[in-house]
Amino acid sequence: MKKKSAYCVAVVGATGAVGTEMIEVLEERKFPVEKLVPLASSRSAGGTVMFHGQDIPIQALQKDSFAGVDIALFSAGTDVSREYAPIAAKAGTVVIDNSAAWRMDKDVPLVVPEVNPHDVLHHKGIIANPNCSTIQMVVALKPLHDAARIRRVVVTTFQSVSGTGREAMDELMDECKDLLGFKEPTPKVYPHQIAFNCLPHIDEFLPSGYTKEEMKMLHETRKIMGDSTIQVTATTVRVPVYVGHSESVNIETEKKLSANDARAILSTAPGVLVYDDPAHQIYPTPLDAAGKDEVYVGRIREDESIQNGLNLWVVADNLRKGAALNAVQIAELLIK
Repeated sequence: MKKKSAYCVAVVGATGAVGTEMIEVLEERKFPVEKLVPLASSRSAGGTVMFHGQDIPIQALQKDSFAGVDIALFSAGTDVSREYAPIAAKAGTVVIDNSAAWRMDKDVPLVVPEVNPHDVLHHKGIIANPNCSTIQMVVALKPLHDAARIRRVVVTTFQSVSGTGREAMDELMDECKDLLGFKEPTPKVYPHQIAFNCLPHIDEFLPSGYTKEEMKMLHETRKIMGDSTIQVTATTVRVPVYVGHSESVNIETEKKLSANDARAILSTAPGVLVYDDPAHQIYPTPLDAAGKDEVYVGRIREDESIQNGLNLWVVADNLRKGAALNAVQIAELLIK
């Protein structure tokens, strides 16, 4: 991609929760956009999105939509990405894809700018944005891995409904209204009621008993960190929170790190905010992270059951760092 003073940028899935956030982040970070091309389904075509105070018409996604487009941020789902990302790349557009379609493709870099920025250099037209829960975890783990080499990760996630999309956010609101009005809710997006409940079920179950989401955290962590020996096991849980994913992360390292060592390392790590003073009830919550760019880390403590273990509580805005912000940061790497 030729270096320019400004770029033609398309957002595929411009009306969805992540697509809307992508457009906001492009504006907030003053990305050099010469022309914004919002693309969506034919149902949304004809509407508008707001960008720098102007109403930009939404266009229907078609095979010829990428003529003249330098960078395309995809947030429309796996099927759309599988069909249209190669078309865009063939047209000379660099695709940054937020779906799971290309993440484990050996020819597609899987990038978190704070962790493996140089992998961007190896793209062949498509760059994958990792899973939201993986992104925030590796941002917190990479500096610790560099200092002491992580052998094993045990993670339990507590993921907000915005990770599923707008319909899930609406369902949580509707169910809360029903229950507070003494009515029986009728789940449609999730297999069970999500209001005032927790569902240990994100994505499809596999024959092993794990879900696809849980296996994503294993495979993506290894690819991003560049270390296939890291052992990862995950349990992913959907919780009745609108925005923000939380994770309880336990790590075992080769070299001993004290809790204070970890705090010192993380306090200077890019993209990390240490928020850790339990004596004064200071620890990160989804409300703290909502609308913020940083990955918050707290409850840092040594695991007394093993010699070289640490426990962390990791929280981030899944629509921003877990999706839109990370994609725009990749675009920023590209134009550098």
